[in-house]
Amino acid sequence: MTPNGPSMDVRTTTKRTVLISGASISGPALAYWLHRSGCAVTVVEKAGAPRGGGYPIDVRGTATEVVRRMGILPRLRDAHIDSRRVTFLDADGSDVASLTPRAVAGGVEGQDLEVRRGDLAAVLHAMVRDDVEFLFGDSIGTLDQSEEGVDVTFHSGQRRTFDLVVGADGIHSHTREALFGPEERFHRYLGYCFAIFTVPNTFGLSHEAVLWNTPGRAAALYAVEDSDEVHAFLAFHQPQPPVHALHSPDAQRELVASVFAGAGWKVPGMVSAMRDADDLFFDTAGQIRMPHWSSGRVALVGDAAYAPSFLTGQGSSLALVGAYMLADALAANRDHTAAFAGYERDMREFVAVNQELVGNGAATLFPTTVRALERRNTMLRDLVTMPSAPARPAHSALALPPFAPDAVT
Repeated sequence: MTPNGPSMDVRTTTKRTVLISGASISGPALAYWLHRSGCAVTVVEKAGAPRGGGYPIDVRGTATEVVRRMGILPRLRDAHIDSRRVTFLDADGSDVASLTPRAVAGGVEGQDLEVRRGDLAAVLHAMVRDDVEFLFGDSIGTLDQSEEGVDVTFHSGQRRTFDLVVGADGIHSHTREALFGPEERFHRYLGYCFAIFTVPNTFGLSHEAVLWNTPGRAAALYAVEDSDEVHAFLAFHQPQPPVHALHSPDAQRELVASVFAGAGWKVPGMVSAMRDADDLFFDTAGQIRMPHWSSGRVALVGDAAYAPSFLTGQGSSLALVGAYMLADALAANRDHTAAFAGYERDMREFVAVNQELVGNGAATLFPTTVRALERRNTMLRDLVTMPSAPARPAHSALALPPFAPDAVT
């Protein structure tokens, strides 16, 4: 028995072989559902092992139902971070407002989850590691499609043929680039850059985040539980993407330091710590918007196909839902062309509505003008004094179909 009913009585004469590139969130989730439907699944991941760490992520709305059907909801509830407070600060470090995360970002208390990205990835990997082949420390080199399958040459030199290939390798997907062309064709830059790293928790923070703002600049410290470290976050408005810095850590450090020169509060110490951080992650805020998510026998899922950006809080949830919907379409259709078309048809509106949430996130976290910052602060102060509003989801909903194998058994 599986967590959501009996697995499929496999009636096909041969198992469909599927290669998934990427072992973070959408990759292992897709592997789980494909294995459920009787596929022989291989996951290739360029890292040498499952990746831990990373900043906290949300599992919301429809994605909560996906993880319930996987049987991992209790484990994720145990891993729930339970942040209790977000405090917004003025330029001089004085308090603007202190609220619950739900009051700021929406969501339904007791249903939506916040977990460490590495914890979710570890749970997903544990679900499939005994049933799915993992190739760590390797990646796809070339793809050559034919009517019979996809010939894959890995960077290790290994060559294999699969019925289907799925790119689940993130916003900077190499699978997407190999199939559809350069990222800039599909990347919608949202006008912000950010740097994330960890620093010692010398601030006395626990289960909370503190966010400092001036127009176009933000600095945050986020304490996950009672940890000895906190996540430090420096973000800023940049009208054009800093192409010169995207592939140079030294240039990234210099850019961030120059933008935050003269800033108050704890920012000088954060900038100093950033210079020596060995876990610095720098990127631009952006979305992936594509006219199609598949070509031939190759498809994309999660951030590789429709990254919404962290400003929506929906990246991991879209990845989980997309993995379910893609696997369901493939389970219902032996013809991959029909399956991919059904996946896109059923996911398009859900993706589009969630990507449009980006404006709300930017307005709350990163006002770029004095007037916009004043409006934001007034809104936050009003939230403190207003009576509690009814719970509201921070996302759109998608009615999940019964998983195709379960629907026929």
